[in-house]
Amino acid sequence: MIVISSPMKRDFFVETLEKYNENGVTFKKVDEKGIKLYFETTADDEEAAVRIAKDVMKATDIGAVLYFQVTVE
Repeated sequence: MIVISSPMKRDFFVETLEKYNENGVTFKKVDEKGIKLYFETTADDEEAAVRIAKDVMKATDIGAVLYFQVTVE
């Protein structure tokens, strides 16, 4: 499970990651606590999923300027 921590634009993170589907890797929001959004992923390597999530977010105009963290939990 990966976790995105951000106090702002939370809907943007959910919409962007749930639309992602490349090389069989997908993300699905499963929970939300405080500023943390929890996602299940089909990626075998959760560290690789973290890198994918960061890259996908930073490739957008909004994600490039937002402060957020992506971690494995």
